[in-house]
Amino acid sequence: MISKNTIDQVFETARVEEVLGDFVQLKKSGSNFKGLSPFTDERSPSFMVSPVKQIWKDFSSGKGGNVVAFLMEHEHFTYPEAIKYLAKKYNIEIEETEQSDEQKQQADERESMYLVSEFANQYFQNILLKSEQGKAIGLSYFKERGFTDETIKKFQLGYCLDEWDAFTSEAIRKGYKLEYLEKTGLSIVKGEKQFDRFKGRVMFPIHSMSGRVLGFGGRILTNDKKAAKYLNSPESELYHKSKVLYGIYYAKQAIAKEDNCYLVEGYTDVIQLHQNGIENVVSSSGTSLTSEQIRLINRLTTNITVLYDGDAAGIRASIRGIDLILEQGMNVKVCVFPDGEDPDSFARKNSQADLQNYLNENAKDFIEFKASLLYEDAKNDPVKRANLIQDMVSSISKIPNQIQQEVYIQECSRIMDISESVLFSTLSQILAKAGKPVSKQSQTTKPLEVVRDTETTKVKVDELFELERKIISLLLLYGTVEEEFEDMVWKENKNGDLVLEPEIQKAKVFEKIYLDLQEDEIAFANDDFRKLYLLLVAKLNEKGNLELDVIMNEIEPELSSLVTTILMEEEQYVLHDWERMEIMVKTKDKSVARLVNETILALRRFLITQKIDELSKKINDSEEEDPRKRLEDIMDYQSLKRILSNRLNRVM
Repeated sequence: MISKNTIDQVFETARVEEVLGDFVQLKKSGSNFKGLSPFTDERSPSFMVSPVKQIWKDFSSGKGGNVVAFLMEHEHFTYPEAIKYLAKKYNIEIEETEQSDEQKQQADERESMYLVSEFANQYFQNILLKSEQGKAIGLSYFKERGFTDETIKKFQLGYCLDEWDAFTSEAIRKGYKLEYLEKTGLSIVKGEKQFDRFKGRVMFPIHSMSGRVLGFGGRILTNDKKAAKYLNSPESELYHKSKVLYGIYYAKQAIAKEDNCYLVEGYTDVIQLHQNGIENVVSSSGTSLTSEQIRLINRLTTNITVLYDGDAAGIRASIRGIDLILEQGMNVKVCVFPDGEDPDSFARKNSQADLQNYLNENAKDFIEFKASLLYEDAKNDPVKRANLIQDMVSSISKIPNQIQQEVYIQECSRIMDISESVLFSTLSQILAKAGKPVSKQSQTTKPLEVVRDTETTKVKVDELFELERKIISLLLLYGTVEEEFEDMVWKENKNGDLVLEPEIQKAKVFEKIYLDLQEDEIAFANDDFRKLYLLLVAKLNEKGNLELDVIMNEIEPELSSLVTTILMEEEQYVLHDWERMEIMVKTKDKSVARLVNETILALRRFLITQKIDELSKKINDSEEEDPRKRLEDIMDYQSLKRILSNRLNRVM
């Protein structure tokens, strides 16, 4: 594990504006920087970076956080990968916490295998571009496929010499151990002899999500019928075929931005589509799609469009992958290319606009796709038709979301011209057999009815959530500010009556909030706000101030995003330049005391209203003959609510 000292040093050194500037074009805007969102398509900048607070906020997508949060969101790094990226950028030596000898050996071995794979990748590229054999055979092949020089370099394509041990000998000469050449599968060792696994093949390096080389795919260029056309690295400590997707490193940003992933079969399909402007594309590398690969895509989007060659037999053989995608709770569409075409050939023959239009117009929902694929064979054969319907309902049963299940049942009923009640009954049987929960809709076999409300839908605001959020906002922005607060206290007048009179008290914002909430024994209802409140009050009590950069590094990502949103709220005024448009915005710091009093009073009134509703419900539900005690309590609370309302109106 990376030591805390290294993590602290990374956070102290890394500058959010420098790191994000590598990914987003930023322009100075007052004390901040602004730019176009890297997560959505937009023309007006909604992305704001604060060097003072060392945080960023994307107002178009709602995302935000510190520098590590950006790398995890944009580059899809894990937390350790983000720390290592920053350490490398700022030349910080990474210290590891104490590990056992076995852990050290495993880590050293894994890193050695990565180094060997990186060397091989560079070696194959150099052979392709600089050797006579590489240029004559490998480079010519890629050029024939229509790949540009830029594409060949971007995807780090290479060539392995058609010699028995050229690569292995060079690697050993450079100091790499044969042990790791064998473990990565780059070399085959038989007794005292060793051979290059990818002899005479063009090379496609396979990268992890973070860009490290895990293994290779190699295509033979001769007509040797005994040799496999494509050969992949064998399973190793680094490379697990079922857990990797070719092209994911190059496609991850586009997938997240487009909120859709195109899934193809081959390496050249990915490269050709990418070169033609369709960058959100990955390949299962010629293997059957696995759950692990689907979950990898699920980190980026919940939408997959599977692209099939125009070969009916091949489509039927690989259709099982659709059910796997559905099981993961993802949305799946299918697009089939014309007969005799595959993604590679079709992309070569069409412009980007025509290709994108074809994908948009021909992507079908999986139910519609299955029906169109198999219906022609089954429509005049009752048995085949029944089997097709059974197969479609079986696919629907894989979907974990019951609402989606029922919508698809309706669609299946329409396409196959069969009653919904029969389909719901069949679905219920399949689910029960699999031990899965059966929806009430399936049990009753009553079709889903959609009732349209003709009245305008009213959005109900969660008042308690907003009030608790406002308290957190006040603590973050003005916790240490000292203000004069007007409180109303009961005092005895000349006639001996108790009356409310104003009294001015000087206190810091966090002290005022803490004491008032303590006095009323108010606890936060929202878990995130409760965690933040306890953390902020503890920090303010302990140190008298908030080191926001330290807090941002300590809290979990969900809370980090919430804090960023609050801290960057007023930056929106700068972002949209409202003053230039003669829209005057009153910032909070011009009336902090009023805001604090208003928020606490509003919270008290809300909780009292809740209490009145609770007591009223008990009176209605109670079997007690004399509910007078509860009525008296309600009247007391009503009286207190009126006092609070008067005070709140006066403050506001």
